[in-house]
Amino acid sequence: LQERGALGFERHYHVTDPFIRRLGLEAELQGHSGCVNCLEWNEKGDLLASGSDDQHTIVWDPLHHKKLLSMHTGHTANIFSVKFLPHSGDRILITGAADSKVHVHDLTVKETVHMFGDHTNRVKRIATAPMWPNTFWSAAEDGLIRQYDLRENSKRSEVLIDLTEYCGQLVEAKCLTVNPQDNNYLAVGASGPFVRLYDIRMIHNHRKSMKQSPSAGVHTFCDRQKPLPDGAAQYYVAGHLPVKLPDYNNRLRVLVATYVTFSPDGTELLVNMGGEQVYLFDLTYKQRPYTFLLPKKCHTSGEVQNGKTSTNGVSNGIHLHSNGFRLSEGRAHISPQVELPPYLERIKQQANEAFACQLWTQAIQLYSKAVQKAPNNAMLYGNRAAAYMKRKWDGDHYDALRDCLKAISLNPCHLKAHFRLARCLFELKYVAEALECLDDFKGKFPEQAHSSACDALDRDINAALFSKSDNAEDKKGGGPIRLRATGRKDSISEDEMVLRERSYDYKFRYCGHCNTTTDIKEANFFGSNAQYIVSGSDDGSFFIWEKETTNLVRVLQGDESIVNCLQPHPSYCFLATSGIDPVVRLWNPRPESETLNGRVVVDMEGASQANQRRMNADPLEVMLLNMGYRITGLTSGGAGGSDDEDSSEGQVQCRPS
Repeated sequence: LQERGALGFERHYHVTDPFIRRLGLEAELQGHSGCVNCLEWNEKGDLLASGSDDQHTIVWDPLHHKKLLSMHTGHTANIFSVKFLPHSGDRILITGAADSKVHVHDLTVKETVHMFGDHTNRVKRIATAPMWPNTFWSAAEDGLIRQYDLRENSKRSEVLIDLTEYCGQLVEAKCLTVNPQDNNYLAVGASGPFVRLYDIRMIHNHRKSMKQSPSAGVHTFCDRQKPLPDGAAQYYVAGHLPVKLPDYNNRLRVLVATYVTFSPDGTELLVNMGGEQVYLFDLTYKQRPYTFLLPKKCHTSGEVQNGKTSTNGVSNGIHLHSNGFRLSEGRAHISPQVELPPYLERIKQQANEAFACQLWTQAIQLYSKAVQKAPNNAMLYGNRAAAYMKRKWDGDHYDALRDCLKAISLNPCHLKAHFRLARCLFELKYVAEALECLDDFKGKFPEQAHSSACDALDRDINAALFSKSDNAEDKKGGGPIRLRATGRKDSISEDEMVLRERSYDYKFRYCGHCNTTTDIKEANFFGSNAQYIVSGSDDGSFFIWEKETTNLVRVLQGDESIVNCLQPHPSYCFLATSGIDPVVRLWNPRPESETLNGRVVVDMEGASQANQRRMNADPLEVMLLNMGYRITGLTSGGAGGSDDEDSSEGQVQCRPS
């Protein structure tokens, strides 16, 4: 067991599907007298630290369920973050709290050795990095990211990033994390839908060069106003959220990144977006938000319906240079749709049957399972788009848009994908583009031009254009929308606008949980290969998804009210969670002899639907619901619109292929 490869083997296989299916409650660690807001494993995984509203931190031996140490941190308000300082022998612990303070503790003597009071609002997260052994960072609601160096005798910190210079005085930093494989990269979550990735080294080099400049004395006063150097920041955002912001703001629905974390290999960034869903961004194969570019020429509908196309790529496909879908000049190998192998054909048929029964989520999960195995099958993307459009959860129309574009890139004459694309554009408020797309569809497929589905969409678009003519705000084009949707435009700098326009889109989206009540809710990778995604929820449960398919595989009740924190063990299939209850709960695979697991939420679909309704409910109704009142509007109907079949929609949109 002590061989060189043992730990690597252990970490590679420690989280498997059978273990996930048997995950259950092992123990509850009791010792706090308030909500437990933060958890942190040490590097070895034999210690677990927790911080609470009771202003105490406790260090546990979680493997033996023992409390090793409890100390008052000196904070005068709720603790929101706790971190072991790397290379300190687990002796130094750092805490951040609602009293705007950051404290450094020596656990061997149970004393607070440093107290930093530079922030002017609540400190929400602390971040550390192995490559920077005496350095750590904090994010606070004053909009500042501060850096601390414990080698310095000074009890002050320096401002690394000032978000208020870019977004105005109201911006709040909520979370941050350092890339585990390249500690020079720092991710920051704050108010609004944008997540920021910074190059710490570039920022420091820029400031050094500014100080060494001969004219540094002249510009000293202006240094704070100087933007970050070019290339030091990259933004990420779910492509549909900037457009949705005005609607969310009108409904008092706040978008804020409550947690960010990197995958173990540092190539992916996971974000729990408060007021929305969990998103995964690929940092290697980046893609721009899916702004619409009209498809060019296409073959006749007869050739399309036979699945036969011969194309030179761009001229009759969809040219999506911004999303990596470029079909290069002279490329001529888009072939007839290849038949699925029998086992995938069975999955597709099961998905079609679920769709026919209006089991939209089940259909989506089955199509996703097939897409993972056959990523170049246009029909699967087209069918999944139809299911997304029927389910109508937050973000579903944008995922459907992405699927339609993917289907068209694989088969430029995919009839249903072309029509669904027009419908998605309309639902996403790109009304002028929807009209252009619909006209193009009618030209390509004249026999469909007067179908009931076409006529219905035509009426909807014209009605929207008529009402829009009285509205001075022009939403055409991705750029203007994305800038205006942020609200207080006068407080957003030109540099911020440029960075937002250069944002990259997400790779995967995970649905089912609810994140509207607390702003410290976490989402994490589970497994050394990041095989699963876990997130807390306002309904007292935590959710587990397969990373690659995005399918929900397990829901467990983790708290009487809300699960906020989920921290996987560094090398075992072992998970620590906490929330409103004053306890820490430990989860691991239960013995096969245990037949009853009372913590399992069997109706995962029902729990997910209830959470969608909760996210779309009036904030007052949610408050009353949390107080125990039953609100009729929360227990009936669907999120974002009825799931009933629209009788005016023809087969071109509704029925899967």
